[in-house]
Amino acid sequence: MTAPRGFRVTVYASSSDHVAAHYHRAAEDLGRRIADKGWDLVWGGGKHGLMGAVSRGARLVGGRTLGVILQDFVDKNVQCPDAHEMATVADMRSRKRGLDEAGDAYVALPGGLGTFEELFEILSFKALGFHRKPVVVFDVDGYWQPMLAMLERAFVQGFVQAHFRGLWTVADSAEAVIAQVESTPPWTAAPRDPRGGGSA
Repeated sequence: MTAPRGFRVTVYASSSDHVAAHYHRAAEDLGRRIADKGWDLVWGGGKHGLMGAVSRGARLVGGRTLGVILQDFVDKNVQCPDAHEMATVADMRSRKRGLDEAGDAYVALPGGLGTFEELFEILSFKALGFHRKPVVVFDVDGYWQPMLAMLERAFVQGFVQAHFRGLWTVADSAEAVIAQVESTPPWTAAPRDPRGGGSA
């Protein structure tokens, strides 16, 4: 009989080495704290940028790291060689599916277009009732504030219904991220307004 797997946290993050050092430190701290809880880290499999930092932080304290990466990126030698497990896939839709399905909670570190897409997709899936898991936005140095302001504008102007405010939480430290993953209850969606506003 196969033993039940441990709790897993999927982290979305930048793959760029061209960002300030304090972002790397925050990512590494997050990886360490995930591992300190005995949780597994699931991430995009890269060795560069905040991807590399979060996985390195987890492994430094004995944590398990599980990557999902494109074969094209493996061919370009950007994959982490030290991952405990690495799933190689053919396309981005398969990669995102692998990251989504492996996680028991989701955390968005600062990132670029790919991270934006991953975060909004997992939030959309939660709004649609496809999962009930915690989603935490790790707002390092206020990075996510413009996006959070845009989301608030969407609520105020009726583009997103008010009952979706609980879809995500925001944390400004790795310690707070862990606390929110632990304390966020499973999502219970309110009845949808048939007139729309993020209900479809």
